[in-house]
Amino acid sequence: MGTMLGNAPDTPAAGCHTGPMPTAALPFASTPAPFGLLLDVDGPIANTVTRTITVGSIVTDLVALANTGVPIAFNTGRSADFLWREVVPPLRAAGLDPRARLHAVGEKGGTWFSCTEPAGAVHVDESVCLPTVVAELVRPLLAGRYGAHMFLDETKLAMVSLEQATAVSNDAYLRVQGDFEAELLAALTGAGLGWIHELYDRRSHPDADGATPIRVEPTIISTDVQHERSGKALGAERALELFAADGPGPHRWYTVGDTPSDYAMADWLHQHGHDVVHVDVRAVPRRDDPPYAVVLVDDVDPDLATARFLRERVEEISGTR
Repeated sequence: MGTMLGNAPDTPAAGCHTGPMPTAALPFASTPAPFGLLLDVDGPIANTVTRTITVGSIVTDLVALANTGVPIAFNTGRSADFLWREVVPPLRAAGLDPRARLHAVGEKGGTWFSCTEPAGAVHVDESVCLPTVVAELVRPLLAGRYGAHMFLDETKLAMVSLEQATAVSNDAYLRVQGDFEAELLAALTGAGLGWIHELYDRRSHPDADGATPIRVEPTIISTDVQHERSGKALGAERALELFAADGPGPHRWYTVGDTPSDYAMADWLHQHGHDVVHVDVRAVPRRDDPPYAVVLVDDVDPDLATARFLRERVEEISGTR
């Protein structure tokens, strides 16, 4: 299904448990947990300004849930490198059980790893990797006016992502994002590559065969260029494949995100017969009338909303044991 990169399987993971393996089984290791979690990272988990986890209870509550055997997966456009650097270490430092059912799906389904693997390990689905010409088309744009506002994420293995520079404000970045994307689409067209601009207007330009294999998707802090199959739905599918190999499914899934594209996680789960609730932790924009329950949180920042949600889930688990 994919190519394995990173450390050799027998390399000890940084921060990993190296003492005797705990003997008591995780409470939900062999019986279905009340719920499982599929979590976007930027916004709900990592602050979009600092690009780090700034709310400490997110870490401790995720560990508390994972250490009971609750299945948890990060489903993000972020690279495996980012997840290994910014997300996994604080979880391990907070006492993550080495048997926890915790997985990370990056680049919208293009890469993945399990948190029980050696640090730096990553699997890559080569079928959704973009051709190298896409990154080469981007570099000249960054050499001009856009280079002060964004940078090419060189850690991506399947996608091409242009991320807001931390030295500029989000307002300043968003003011040039549209112009950048217009020039990017023109460059793709000039190279004979078919594309669709996602989310709102769905502008498109087919290639010579009438196909549109490339998706350009803006987010609040980036422009993602990805394969047509990549997305939060592929990420959800990938996560459930990983969970199917390590234990039973939960009674209900919660998906948590802060953009319209995050609803695709819940869409996929609902379409495949799972009970799902989507938690939307950003005030705007909303998606109307999904065929499943939606919890809207718009009174606090996305990571604070997620922290509140996770605390409620810890209390729920405490009440069932």
